[in-house]
Amino acid sequence: MGIALSLAASLLWGTADFLAGKASRRLPLLTVMLFSQLAGLLGLVLVAAFSRHLDLGAVGWGIAAGVTSLGSLACFYRALAVGTMSIVAPIVATSAAVPVIGGFVVGERPGPVAVGGIVLALVGVVLASRQRTRAPIRDHRLSMGLAVAAAFFLGLQLVFLHQAGQIDALTGVSASRLTSVAVFALFAVVLRPAVSIRQLPGVALIGVLDTAANLAFTLATLNGALSSVAILSSLYPLVTVGLAYVQLHERLSRTQLAGVAAAITAAGEYSDTRSWWWLCGTAG
Repeated sequence: MGIALSLAASLLWGTADFLAGKASRRLPLLTVMLFSQLAGLLGLVLVAAFSRHLDLGAVGWGIAAGVTSLGSLACFYRALAVGTMSIVAPIVATSAAVPVIGGFVVGERPGPVAVGGIVLALVGVVLASRQRTRAPIRDHRLSMGLAVAAAFFLGLQLVFLHQAGQIDALTGVSASRLTSVAVFALFAVVLRPAVSIRQLPGVALIGVLDTAANLAFTLATLNGALSSVAILSSLYPLVTVGLAYVQLHERLSRTQLAGVAAAITAAGEYSDTRSWWWLCGTAG
C-alpha cells in the first residue's frame, strides 16, 4: 500500500505540475495558485463531510505544511513559467533529501537494497534534468534558483504532512490547504490579479490533482518509512518530462533517457522482497 500510494502521488503531482507550468505562462501566478488551491480545498471539504471525522490534533502540523507550501508553490510555479519544465521539475524533486535526512535523524535505518534504490532514484532525477536550454541566460538562472528554493520548502512541507498524518491525514491536509488558500486570497484582495473565467476549470483541475497527491503522500507515510516514501513520491518529474515530450515536443537527450531508466529501476527495487518489510514497517 505504501508503494502504491507513493507512486500515485508521483503521478498526480507530475500531471499537476505540467498543467500548472502551462497555466502560469498564460495567467498571473497568483490567479493560478489561488484558484487551484481553492478547488483542492473544496474537494477536501466534500470528503470530510462524508467521513465526518476530524482530529484537531493534526491542525498545527497542517498549518505548518500550509505555510511552507506557500513558498514551494510560488517558487515552483514561477520557475516552471520562466524556465524549462524538463529541468525545473527534477531539480525540485531533490526535495526528497529533506525528509530523508529527517528520517535518519529520527532513527530510520534503510537496508542495502533500499539504499541502492534511494541512490538510483536521485541519480535518475538528476540525469533527467540535464538538458540544453534555449531560454535566456537570465531566465535560466532565475528558474534554477527558484527551483532550489522550491525544493527546500517542499521538503519541509512533506515532513510536516508526515507528522500530521500520524494523527489524521485528512485533517492535516485540509488545514494545510485552508492556510494556503487564506493567504493567497489575502494577496488577491490587495493585488487584484486578472481572472479568466474560461480558463478556471483547467486551473481547478490542477488544485484537485495536487491536493489528491498530498493526501496520497500523507497516507503513504502511514504505511512506510518517511525516507522511502519521499523518494518514491519524488519520481513525479518523470511524468512532467513525459507530458512535456508529448504535448510540448520537448525532446529527451540520451542522458535524460538514462535518468528515466534509472528512476524506473529504482522504483522497482522498492518492491523487492528483501526491502518490503523495511519499507512497510515503522521506525523504532
